[in-house]
Amino acid sequence: MAQARARDRSARRESVFGERFAVFAECLLTGVWIAVACLGVVTYPAAFAAGARHLRRRTTHRVSGLREFVVDFRAAVRGGWVVGLAGWAAVGAVRVDVLAARSGLPGGPLVGAVGILALIGLAVALLRAAALWTPDSTWRLLLADAGRRTVLDPAGSFLVVCGLAVVTLSALFVAPLAVPVLGAVAGAAVAVEERHRRR
Repeated sequence: MAQARARDRSARRESVFGERFAVFAECLLTGVWIAVACLGVVTYPAAFAAGARHLRRRTTHRVSGLREFVVDFRAAVRGGWVVGLAGWAAVGAVRVDVLAARSGLPGGPLVGAVGILALIGLAVALLRAAALWTPDSTWRLLLADAGRRTVLDPAGSFLVVCGLAVVTLSALFVAPLAVPVLGAVAGAAVAVEERHRRR
């Protein structure tokens, strides 16, 4: 009897481990899908939104695959391309700030640092908005709410920043590794939003 209970406990531990490993593997696969969907340059918000929605379905044991990802991506890209364009404009503005800071202008280093921090904050807000995207939501409202959560939930925002740092470091060490890790960033944003919802 005791041996049977020990076997049951062991099987449960293996299934929990197996389930968590399956979620991790799904994140990596989703990262590949996100990377391919980002090839449109301004489509990265829609790609992350579709990836996050796919991961939300998978973690709640609903059927989801590439077909559902593509349907979500098409729906998200309708308004998401404008957000993607605005994001690239923000990157350009921060690049000008950093170049001005390096040129030796008075107060330049402070302006450059503020610009970089603002860009990181925008990236976190975008990921948090994408984590909650649904086909009937609007990007404007999602981003406004995500901006508030980014400020009011600094611990969650820090976790998303850590995910972005992992992607950056992966790209610096082994560039192809950054592709599947994009899914882990989407998964981190989904987990942060779920954590915030339960608080």
